[in-house]
Amino acid sequence: MVRRHYLHVATRTISYFDSDPTAHSARVTLLIHAFPLGAAMWDGQAKAMPSGWRLLAPDLRGFGGSSLPEPDDTPAIDDYASDVIDLMRELGIESAVIGGCSMGGYVTMAVLRRAPEMAEAIVLANTRSTADSLEARANRRSMLAIVDREGPSGVARDMIPKLLGKTTLAERADIEPLVRRLTKQQSPAAIRGAILRMMERPDSTAVVSHLTVPLLIVAGEEDALIPLDDSKKMHAANAKAELVVVPRAGHLVSLEDPAAFNDSLQRFLGRL
Repeated sequence: MVRRHYLHVATRTISYFDSDPTAHSARVTLLIHAFPLGAAMWDGQAKAMPSGWRLLAPDLRGFGGSSLPEPDDTPAIDDYASDVIDLMRELGIESAVIGGCSMGGYVTMAVLRRAPEMAEAIVLANTRSTADSLEARANRRSMLAIVDREGPSGVARDMIPKLLGKTTLAERADIEPLVRRLTKQQSPAAIRGAILRMMERPDSTAVVSHLTVPLLIVAGEEDALIPLDDSKKMHAANAKAELVVVPRAGHLVSLEDPAAFNDSLQRFLGRL
């Protein structure tokens, strides 16, 4: 496991993983984790960064070792974007390849709305640019009830069949317990805050279509949460976009098939 670091910004603590904290001249890729996991999900990517590149992976507020939001906060996806921007600025990083998986993709788009100059390229994995539908919002309210009633264990039980592809569930016995452990490590307050932030996030379709930097879109062929059509729509909306569809993988491609994800990421970085 790559070592976790801590940064204090005003009243907040931001925890993050850094694949090479002494490589100040290296170019930076910053990857933002999915719901309901933490930055530790990117361990396999941190260990596979190509020469000359450094990976940063922050824990969004309340997740991992990052501090919880104040109780009277009005949750917004921009809260997470602020943490990412503050982390980069505090570390003296003017620009990076910024990306994320699922919720991490939503945060990436929020960063683009606030500070587009900080992104030299974008990676969107297993995510969508549209806001929640009425059905999705209803599902999130059901998830709020689960976390209030059963905590992270209940969330893990409910989410894992949706997070992992059918091939992973049938053939990769090591992945389910890993995702369960990463979920159960998170606090109920962090999970609840993430659900509320995702539910209220704005539509980011224009953000994706107006991007002028290179864009890598990664999709899982068996993703039950983000249909492949959503990734194809983002790909069609931006002339600079590249779409990689990973077969036999679901919503967490970087965990389910890290070799395929790392290969796609390395080839993308090699062209920048």
